[in-house]
Amino acid sequence: MFSRALGFASTDMAIDLGTANTLVYVPGRGIVLDEPSLIAVTQRGDGERRVIAVGHEAKTMLGRTPIKIETIQPLRDGVIADFAAAEEMIKHFIRRVLKRRLFTSPRIMICVPASATPVERRAVHEAGLSAGARKVYLIEEPVAAAIGAGLPINEPRGSMIVDIGGGTTDFAVLSMGSVLYSRSVRSAGNAFDDAIVNYVRFKYNLLIGASSAETIKKEAGCAIAKANGERVVAHIKGRDLQRGFPAEISLEPHDIPEALTLPIQQIVGGIRQALADVPPELTADICDSGIYLTGGGALLERLDVRLSQETGVKFRIAEDPLRCVVRGTGKALEQLDTMADFLIKP
Repeated sequence: MFSRALGFASTDMAIDLGTANTLVYVPGRGIVLDEPSLIAVTQRGDGERRVIAVGHEAKTMLGRTPIKIETIQPLRDGVIADFAAAEEMIKHFIRRVLKRRLFTSPRIMICVPASATPVERRAVHEAGLSAGARKVYLIEEPVAAAIGAGLPINEPRGSMIVDIGGGTTDFAVLSMGSVLYSRSVRSAGNAFDDAIVNYVRFKYNLLIGASSAETIKKEAGCAIAKANGERVVAHIKGRDLQRGFPAEISLEPHDIPEALTLPIQQIVGGIRQALADVPPELTADICDSGIYLTGGGALLERLDVRLSQETGVKFRIAEDPLRCVVRGTGKALEQLDTMADFLIKP
């Protein structure tokens, strides 16, 4: 009876628990939270960790904290790497969304990568329950992205989605209300950042951090070198590895596309594998309608053009690709009765 009372007072929510960012959607209110998936903790004398910052506040501390403060990214490659930190982070975000309402125990739907193992799915499920959820549902990220992008997933024709998140790129082919193919590769936004860090280090002997690489990717990133005659696309500061002093270099137009070659090729490989594994009729449908790109990685300039050149298939960038997954997760939560076939068991 007490659990029923909690249910009446609850506010259900959909969570896109991403490697880089966590977004929360509440039915009837839309997206109410968009924060970095980071948590800062300090070690207490009794050995327990005390949370001192979460989200944006924790991100400002990244790489700048004393030894006694640790900034943790609870998820790696789209799955939970630090269960206790993930639980505290989810709990904090739930409290922020619910504000100060008492006796609330919401139903929560969380998306997971297509390639998440049963153990990884259970970890997400348990983290949601431990954070205070009354019931936790799971849905695959590419399925949520397809729903959020408005693809005709219930029609008798194949639709393909490629969701490029922070830790993983997920692929899915859907038709007639069913998932016919799903897979993911651990090459996405974070891999783009790492590729830029390594490229600058080996070509220019300059050491930069992942946050600097992310800034360059967002401000000057491009999948294909521009042909407008620009000589410099970005200035970047770091530590000269030969002299040990701060230094600044200028990147050429071809540098970033060249740096991103390996992670983009891994995504291309996943797309080719998906097209090879589905029946020819579905491949024909996909070639006619195109492949839809979602996730933050879809915002990389001219990525759709490069993928088209590599695969021979046209690509379309979904509207508001960064929020497609959380919107689709929210729609699935709102329509649980009709979306039951798309949910997965932990």
